[in-house]
This record gives sequence, structure tokens and C-alpha cells, in this order.
Amino acid sequence: MADERLPSRSEDFAEWYNQLVLRAELADYAPVRGCMVVRPYGWALWENIQAALDRRFKATGHVNAGFPMFIPMSFLEKEREHVEGFSPELAVVTVAGGEELQEPLVVRPTSETIIGHMYAKWIKSHRDLPVLINLWNSVVRWEKRTKLFLRTAEFYWQEGHTAHATAEEGEAEARQMLEVYADFAENEAAVPVIKGRKSESEKFAGAVRSYTIEAMMGDTRALQSATSHDLGQNFARAFDIQYLDVSNTLQYCWTTSWGLSTRFVGAIIMVHGDDQGLVLPPRLAPYQVVVVPIYRTDEERAAVLAEVERVGRSLRDVRVRTDLRDGVTPGFKFNDWEMRGVPLRVEVGPRDVAQGTVTLARRDLPGREGKETVPRDAVPARVPELLSDIHASIYRRALRFREDHTVQPAGYAELAEAVQRGFALAWWCGDGACETRVKDETKATVRCIPFDQPGGSGRCIVCGRPATERAIFGRAY
Repeated sequence: MADERLPSRSEDFAEWYNQLVLRAELADYAPVRGCMVVRPYGWALWENIQAALDRRFKATGHVNAGFPMFIPMSFLEKEREHVEGFSPELAVVTVAGGEELQEPLVVRPTSETIIGHMYAKWIKSHRDLPVLINLWNSVVRWEKRTKLFLRTAEFYWQEGHTAHATAEEGEAEARQMLEVYADFAENEAAVPVIKGRKSESEKFAGAVRSYTIEAMMGDTRALQSATSHDLGQNFARAFDIQYLDVSNTLQYCWTTSWGLSTRFVGAIIMVHGDDQGLVLPPRLAPYQVVVVPIYRTDEERAAVLAEVERVGRSLRDVRVRTDLRDGVTPGFKFNDWEMRGVPLRVEVGPRDVAQGTVTLARRDLPGREGKETVPRDAVPARVPELLSDIHASIYRRALRFREDHTVQPAGYAELAEAVQRGFALAWWCGDGACETRVKDETKATVRCIPFDQPGGSGRCIVCGRPATERAIFGRAY
């Protein structure tokens, strides 16, 4: 299938995405509606995402743990706003072991409630704080409209849950973890993001404040790429998470939660991909380099494969794959690995063997523009340089695309038009009624109130009343 053309992104972005996920063997549809099977190539990408995040979590003092997937229904009902936010999406177990359960069990949509129950047992004194725990697991939210990686009934993610002695510590944690996500997105995935605060209607159920990183996809829609929530004392009061402070006074903890899921795989596909297929960021790609031998005769084959083996051994510091498949042409292999988004291709043919050179082909640049011939001995030094340059190149391209599709509208009519083609950055009074009007009339939502604000004040783009903050409006996945 690698030699069959994908649908054009410009003509049918949704079908381009669907076919690419399947044909690049990232994932497939599961027998249960709305679920997916993540295939080895997709899982390798997810593992690299996990590793990059896990390093950052541990560097900020967090540790990993495991919690059960089944949560008593009564736990969710303790935090009313939380259960109301998730109730349409809950999967509920009422029969187990052939018997009807006395209390229904919910397959976790997220773990705040079971975390709260356990933290109430573990935390007794200010000496027990802070608690900084992260989970790597899957959760279930029974989505009605699904799309591989972006929105599935079951998805994989990490969810961090922390408890603190003061409101200031909780807020600092929520903001710190958003910075961790932004650093990961830009420095590992080459995805430019906007950091900001969610509106009241868009924040996480049960949170005091929700923070987000928002990215623009290749069709100009927004994707909420990760979120971090200051939960205040809402869950601590619901689950009685208390500690004795230094004055021996009983206090409620301040808690946070934060998460990034496999939908970020979808972000990578949609931000960087092109009509030939995936364009994977080098620092996360399952294979950073693929080596393709080119030969016609048995004599050429022996010499080329010996050279290919030497090149492969010289690239021990990168994730390299040598394509030794028989029965397919080099051109087929080129197209196949282009579709799979491998950042750099090394071509070795008889002429290269004779001249002591190899040809390097970048995935991010088309045709001859992305090719260069280098001495074989220069390969170990040149490859890391090119991988670094590819990362910077695809980041700049994605940032330029977002900037080119972001408008600062002068009035409501211009905003309504702008959100059909990208983002609108405009003054907003913060009134939910104005937000609802935009959503009802344009399908766009307030993606976030960016941290980066111009200062001063203006007039709300919807109602004209005084406003002190600008918001990003856009249609989203």
C-alpha cells in the first residue's frame, strides 16, 4: 500500500488522517465500537513520548504508582460537580462473577476520586506533604463520536495527582506541570503551543482553575494537547484529605491533577504530516534513520550490504533501521518510509561504495532539496546535526503556519469569519453569555486565555463591554 497515494490534506483532511493512521500502521479499529488497537509502530512512538515525559516528571520530584481501574460509584457521587461533568461518558459495571453487584463500579474516566480516598488514608501530618504521584494507565470515557488517537472510548495517558499544604503550593504545581508539557511539546515533538487558562465553562469538572496548552492542527483546528488543574480543596473536602499543620491544627490539603494522552500522537500527525504521509519529530520517531541498500546484481548486493552494515554500526547513538526486505524495489522502500515519517534516510548504492560516500535524504524537505552526499566517515557526525536541524525546521514551519492563520479581528463579524480559517485573538469580557453566543453561531470556543497578555484593556469582541484579557477563539477537535 505504500505506493498508493494518500488523499490530499487540502481536499479531505479527515480522510487523509484516517487512512494515514491505518496505512502507517500506527493503530487499527478494535472490535468494540470507539476503541482502538495501537500497533507496534504507534506504540513505539507512544513509548518515546512516555520516556520524554517521565524524565521530566522525575526531575521535578514525582514518582509513579498504580491504582485500580474500578471505582465505586459512591466515590464519584461525593464530588457532585465531578460526576456531573463525566456522567454522560461513564462505563458502569453492574454484574461481576455472575452476580449483581451491591454497588455499581465505574471504569475510571480519571482517578481523582480513588486518589482522594487513598490520600485521606496516607496523609496525616504536614510532614507527609507534598505527595507527588503520577500514573501511567488507560481510562474509559464513552464518547459518541470517535476518531483514532484523538477521541476514543478507551485511551492511554498519564495522570498526575498531587497534594499540598497551601493554596500557593498547589497553584505553583499546576503551573509548573503546564510548563513541563509545553517544554515537552516544543522541544521533543516540535509542536508550538499556546499556554493559557481555560474559561469557566471549559475547565475540568471540579477544578478551581484549569490550564492548557493549545496547538493548531494542519486544518487550522485547535487541539487541547495537555491540561493541568488546580483543584483547590474541592476533592480534599469531598474525601476528607486533612493534615495536622505545624501548629497542630487540622487543615484540608490543596490538590492538583494534570494529564497528557495518546491524543498527542494525533497532534504530531496533524501538525507535521503532509501528502506523502507522516513527518515525525526526530526526538520521538520510532526510527530516526532508515538505511536503504540499492543494488541490481548479486555482486553489487554483497558489496552494498557490507557497506550498509558498516554504516549501521556507525550510528549506534541513534534509533536506526536497516531495510533488508527482498522482493520490493528501493523506490517502494523510499515511499514506504516517507509515509511512515522516518526523519532521515541513508541511501547506499554501488557508486557510493566505490566513492566511499552515502546519500542522506531528509523527510522534511522535498526531492533533491533534502538530499546531500557525504563521505562515509562523516556520517556519525552529520546525522545528529541533520536530525537537530529537522526538528528546528518542522517547528518553525508549524509556528509559521499558526501565525499565518491567527487573526486579531476588529469586530464580531470578522471574528466569526476568522474562526472558520484558524484562530482569532480578541478581547473578551469573560462573560459566559458571550462565549455561548460565539459557540452557538460559529462552532468555535474559547480555547484559552493566554498567559501572554498585552496589558491594558479593550472592548469585548462580542458585546463591546470593557475587557482586560484577550482570548484565543477557535474550532477544536
